[in-house]
Amino acid sequence: MQYRHRAGGYTESYFPSGVKWLLIVNAAVFVLDFFALTWFNADPFALLKLVPAFVLQYGMLWQLFTYMFLHSGVGHIVINMLVLWMFGVELERDWGTRLFLKYYFLCGIGAGVCVVLVSLLRPAEARIPTLGASGAIYGLLLAYGVLYADRIILFMLLFPMKAKYAVMIFGAVAFFGSWQPGGGVSHVAHLGGMIVGYLYLRTRLKRARGNPLASLRHQFQEWKRQRARRKFQVYMKKQHWDRDHWVN
Repeated sequence: MQYRHRAGGYTESYFPSGVKWLLIVNAAVFVLDFFALTWFNADPFALLKLVPAFVLQYGMLWQLFTYMFLHSGVGHIVINMLVLWMFGVELERDWGTRLFLKYYFLCGIGAGVCVVLVSLLRPAEARIPTLGASGAIYGLLLAYGVLYADRIILFMLLFPMKAKYAVMIFGAVAFFGSWQPGGGVSHVAHLGGMIVGYLYLRTRLKRARGNPLASLRHQFQEWKRQRARRKFQVYMKKQHWDRDHWVN
C-alpha cells in the first residue's frame, strides 16, 4: 500500500504507482507506434510483438515480455487500460506495488508462453503475431474475482454482477474461444493469463483443504489483516518515538 507523509500521519495514495506507470508506458508506446506508422509507414516495434516461430527458432525470448506493451488500435488499448485501472488499483493497494507488478508480469509472460506452446499444436499460427496486455489483464480479473468474489461490478460496463460470476463468464468465453482458431482475438492468451494467475495465487496463499476459492479468499483476508497490523505497529512506534522528543 502506498503512503504519503504529512503532518499528523500518513495518507493512502489514491493512484498507486504501479498502475500509473503501466498506463503511462502503454500509452507512450502506443502513441510512438501510431505516429511511426502514420508518418513514416514503418513499424519500429515489429520485433517486439510475440511471434511464436521467432521465439522457438531464433530465441527471441524478450517478445514474451515486450508484446504486453503493444496494441493494435485505439479500442484495444482503451479497453485494456480501462480494465487495468478498474481492477488493478484495488489489488495494488492491498498487495503493494512490488507484489502487484510481479503478479501482473507473471500472468502476462505466462500467457505468452501458453501462446507459444499452443502454436506447436497449430503450426499455421506460429507466425501470427500476438500483442496486447490482455493476458496480464485477465490475470488481474481472475485475482479480483477470487479475492473480492461478492463485490458488485458492472459487467461489460452495463450489468451489475458479482465479480466471481463475471470472471466465470470471461473464463468460459476464453476457454471455448481457445478451441476455435482465428477470429483476430487470442483467447489462448486470455485463458493462459487466468490459469497462470490462479496457479500463482494457490501457491502464494497456501491453499488449505476444502473449497479452493473460499480458501484463497480466507487466506488473503488473513494476510491483509496481518499486513495491516504490522503497518499499524510501525506507525504507532513512530508516533511513540515522536512523543519522546516533544517538549512540554
